[in-house]
Amino acid sequence: MAQFFVIHPVNPQARLIRQAAQIIRDGGVVVYPTDSCYALGCHLGDKVAVERIRAIRNIDARYHLTLICRDLSELGNYARVNNQQYRLLRAATPGSYVFILEASRELPKRLQHPKRRTIGLRIPDHPVVAALLTELGEPLLSSTLILPGSDLPLTDAEEIRERIAPLVDLILDGGSCGVDPSTVIDLTSPTPVVTRVGKGPLGILGL
Repeated sequence: MAQFFVIHPVNPQARLIRQAAQIIRDGGVVVYPTDSCYALGCHLGDKVAVERIRAIRNIDARYHLTLICRDLSELGNYARVNNQQYRLLRAATPGSYVFILEASRELPKRLQHPKRRTIGLRIPDHPVVAALLTELGEPLLSSTLILPGSDLPLTDAEEIRERIAPLVDLILDGGSCGVDPSTVIDLTSPTPVVTRVGKGPLGILGL
Protein backbone atom coordinates (compact mmCIF):
# COMPACT_ATOMS: atom_id res chain seq x y z
CA MET A 1 0.00 0.00 0.00
CA ALA A 2 1.30 3.43 -0.95
CA GLN A 3 2.58 5.95 1.54
CA PHE A 4 0.75 9.29 1.35
CA PHE A 5 2.56 12.59 1.90
CA VAL A 6 0.74 15.93 1.94
CA ILE A 7 3.39 18.26 0.52
CA HIS A 8 3.34 22.04 0.19
CA PRO A 9 3.07 22.91 -3.53
CA VAL A 10 5.19 26.08 -3.25
CA ASN A 11 7.56 25.34 -0.35
CA PRO A 12 7.86 21.54 -0.27
CA GLN A 13 9.07 20.14 3.04
CA ALA A 14 12.71 19.04 2.72
CA ARG A 15 12.11 16.00 4.93
CA LEU A 16 9.35 14.70 2.66
CA ILE A 17 11.42 15.37 -0.45
CA ARG A 18 14.33 13.36 0.99
CA GLN A 19 12.00 10.46 1.82
CA ALA A 20 10.42 10.57 -1.64
CA ALA A 21 13.83 10.53 -3.33
CA GLN A 22 14.90 7.53 -1.27
CA ILE A 23 11.74 5.64 -2.22
CA ILE A 24 12.56 6.31 -5.87
CA ARG A 25 16.19 5.18 -5.43
CA ASP A 26 14.92 2.00 -3.77
CA GLY A 27 12.87 1.11 -6.86
CA GLY A 28 9.56 2.69 -5.95
CA VAL A 29 6.93 4.12 -8.26
CA VAL A 30 5.62 7.51 -7.10
CA VAL A 31 2.73 9.78 -8.00
CA TYR A 32 3.73 13.43 -7.96
CA PRO A 33 2.29 16.83 -8.96
CA THR A 34 3.55 18.81 -11.95
CA ASP A 35 2.71 22.15 -13.54
CA SER A 36 0.13 20.44 -15.75
CA CYS A 37 -1.27 17.37 -13.94
CA TYR A 38 -0.27 14.43 -11.77
CA ALA A 39 2.29 11.98 -13.13
CA LEU A 40 3.87 8.62 -12.37
CA GLY A 41 7.62 8.56 -11.85
CA CYS A 42 10.47 6.16 -11.14
CA HIS A 43 14.25 5.85 -11.26
CA LEU A 44 15.39 5.88 -14.89
CA GLY A 45 17.67 2.89 -14.34
CA ASP A 46 15.07 0.61 -12.75
CA LYS A 47 13.64 -1.79 -15.34
CA VAL A 48 11.07 -3.29 -12.97
CA ALA A 49 9.71 0.12 -11.93
CA VAL A 50 9.47 1.18 -15.58
CA GLU A 51 7.42 -1.90 -16.39
CA ARG A 52 5.16 -1.18 -13.41
CA ILE A 53 4.41 2.26 -14.86
CA ARG A 54 3.67 0.74 -18.25
CA ALA A 55 1.32 -1.77 -16.59
CA ILE A 56 -0.55 0.95 -14.67
CA ARG A 57 -0.98 2.94 -17.88
CA ASN A 58 -1.53 -0.19 -20.03
CA ILE A 59 1.03 1.03 -22.57
CA ASP A 60 3.79 -0.78 -24.42
CA ALA A 61 7.30 0.16 -25.50
CA ARG A 62 5.98 2.12 -28.50
CA TYR A 63 4.58 4.77 -26.17
CA HIS A 64 7.05 7.48 -25.23
CA LEU A 65 7.89 7.76 -21.58
CA THR A 66 9.33 11.13 -20.57
CA LEU A 67 12.59 12.07 -18.92
CA ILE A 68 11.94 14.87 -16.44
CA CYS A 69 15.09 17.03 -16.28
CA ARG A 70 16.27 19.88 -14.07
CA ASP A 71 17.50 22.14 -16.86
CA LEU A 72 18.66 22.33 -20.47
CA SER A 73 22.20 21.23 -19.68
CA GLU A 74 20.89 18.00 -18.16
CA LEU A 75 18.48 17.50 -21.05
CA GLY A 76 21.39 17.76 -23.46
CA ASN A 77 22.98 14.66 -21.92
CA TYR A 78 20.13 12.48 -23.17
CA ALA A 79 19.10 14.01 -26.50
CA ARG A 80 20.75 15.46 -29.59
CA VAL A 81 19.86 19.13 -29.80
CA ASN A 82 20.84 21.47 -32.65
CA ASN A 83 20.95 25.26 -32.44
CA GLN A 84 17.42 25.79 -33.76
CA GLN A 85 15.97 23.26 -31.33
CA TYR A 86 17.93 24.77 -28.46
CA ARG A 87 16.50 28.22 -29.08
CA LEU A 88 12.96 26.82 -29.01
CA LEU A 89 13.66 24.81 -25.84
CA ARG A 90 15.16 27.83 -24.12
CA ALA A 91 12.05 29.90 -24.92
CA ALA A 92 9.63 27.26 -23.63
CA THR A 93 11.32 25.86 -20.53
CA PRO A 94 10.59 25.41 -17.76
CA GLY A 95 6.98 24.84 -18.68
CA SER A 96 4.18 22.43 -19.57
CA TYR A 97 5.79 20.91 -22.64
CA VAL A 98 7.20 17.54 -23.65
CA PHE A 99 9.66 17.61 -26.53
CA ILE A 100 10.31 14.53 -28.66
CA LEU A 101 13.98 14.51 -29.62
CA GLU A 102 16.51 12.12 -31.08
CA ALA A 103 18.12 10.16 -28.26
CA SER A 104 21.83 10.53 -27.55
CA ARG A 105 24.20 7.60 -27.31
CA GLU A 106 24.18 7.93 -23.53
CA LEU A 107 20.50 7.04 -23.28
CA PRO A 108 19.87 3.28 -22.81
CA LYS A 109 18.06 1.79 -25.79
CA ARG A 110 15.36 0.31 -23.57
CA LEU A 111 14.24 3.87 -22.76
CA GLN A 112 14.05 4.91 -26.40
CA HIS A 113 11.19 4.43 -28.83
CA PRO A 114 12.03 1.01 -30.33
CA LYS A 115 11.77 2.14 -33.96
CA ARG A 116 12.40 5.88 -33.96
CA ARG A 117 15.21 5.97 -31.36
CA THR A 118 13.65 9.03 -29.76
CA ILE A 119 12.79 10.12 -26.24
CA GLY A 120 10.37 12.59 -24.69
CA LEU A 121 12.02 15.21 -22.48
CA ARG A 122 10.50 17.76 -20.15
CA ILE A 123 11.56 20.52 -17.75
CA PRO A 124 8.48 21.26 -15.60
CA ASP A 125 7.86 24.52 -13.76
CA HIS A 126 6.80 23.21 -10.34
CA PRO A 127 8.58 23.59 -6.97
CA VAL A 128 7.92 20.01 -5.86
CA VAL A 129 9.43 18.60 -9.04
CA ALA A 130 12.41 20.97 -8.86
CA ALA A 131 13.13 19.96 -5.26
CA LEU A 132 12.76 16.26 -6.02
CA LEU A 133 15.09 16.42 -9.02
CA THR A 134 17.67 18.35 -7.03
CA GLU A 135 17.59 15.75 -4.26
CA LEU A 136 17.84 12.89 -6.78
CA GLY A 137 20.64 14.52 -8.74
CA GLU A 138 19.39 12.97 -11.97
CA PRO A 139 16.27 12.88 -14.19
CA LEU A 140 13.06 11.11 -13.32
CA LEU A 141 11.42 8.74 -15.79
CA SER A 142 7.76 9.65 -15.98
CA SER A 143 4.34 9.33 -17.58
CA THR A 144 1.13 11.33 -17.21
CA LEU A 145 -1.28 9.64 -14.80
CA ILE A 146 -4.06 8.73 -17.21
CA LEU A 147 -5.63 5.38 -16.41
CA PRO A 148 -6.73 2.91 -19.09
CA GLY A 149 -10.12 3.83 -20.53
CA SER A 150 -9.86 7.47 -19.45
CA ASP A 151 -9.22 10.53 -21.59
CA LEU A 152 -8.28 12.84 -18.72
CA PRO A 153 -5.60 12.48 -16.03
CA LEU A 154 -6.47 12.01 -12.38
CA THR A 155 -6.21 15.33 -10.54
CA ASP A 156 -7.26 14.65 -6.95
CA ALA A 157 -4.73 12.90 -4.70
CA GLU A 158 -7.41 11.28 -2.54
CA GLU A 159 -9.06 9.77 -5.61
CA ILE A 160 -5.64 8.62 -6.81
CA ARG A 161 -5.14 6.87 -3.46
CA GLU A 162 -8.52 5.18 -3.71
CA ARG A 163 -7.91 3.91 -7.23
CA ILE A 164 -4.24 2.94 -7.46
CA ALA A 165 -2.71 2.92 -3.95
CA PRO A 166 -1.89 -0.82 -4.16
CA LEU A 167 -0.01 -0.24 -7.44
CA VAL A 168 2.40 2.51 -6.34
CA ASP A 169 4.73 3.13 -3.40
CA LEU A 170 4.14 6.82 -2.71
CA ILE A 171 1.58 9.53 -3.49
CA LEU A 172 2.70 13.13 -3.09
CA ASP A 173 -0.41 15.22 -2.50
CA GLY A 174 0.41 18.72 -3.74
CA GLY A 175 -3.16 19.82 -4.27
CA SER A 176 -5.04 20.09 -7.54
CA CYS A 177 -2.91 20.39 -10.68
CA GLY A 178 -5.73 20.64 -13.21
CA VAL A 179 -6.63 18.15 -15.92
CA ASP A 180 -4.71 19.54 -18.89
CA PRO A 181 -1.67 17.40 -19.73
CA SER A 182 1.49 18.88 -21.17
CA THR A 183 1.69 19.98 -24.80
CA VAL A 184 3.79 17.53 -26.86
CA ILE A 185 6.03 18.87 -29.63
CA ASP A 186 7.95 16.54 -31.97
CA LEU A 187 11.24 18.19 -32.92
CA THR A 188 12.67 15.35 -34.98
CA SER A 189 11.49 16.89 -38.28
CA PRO A 190 12.76 20.13 -39.86
CA THR A 191 9.47 21.75 -38.80
CA PRO A 192 8.12 21.20 -35.24
CA VAL A 193 5.00 19.03 -35.14
CA VAL A 194 2.39 19.37 -32.38
CA THR A 195 1.28 15.85 -31.47
CA ARG A 196 -0.79 16.81 -28.42
CA VAL A 197 -2.28 20.17 -27.52
CA GLY A 198 -2.24 20.61 -23.77
CA LYS A 199 -1.59 23.23 -21.12
CA GLY A 200 1.55 24.66 -22.73
CA PRO A 201 0.53 27.52 -25.09
CA LEU A 202 1.70 27.30 -28.68
CA GLY A 203 2.23 31.04 -29.14
CA ILE A 204 5.51 31.05 -27.26
CA LEU A 205 6.80 28.48 -29.76
CA GLY A 206 5.68 30.46 -32.80
CA LEU A 207 3.32 27.64 -33.82
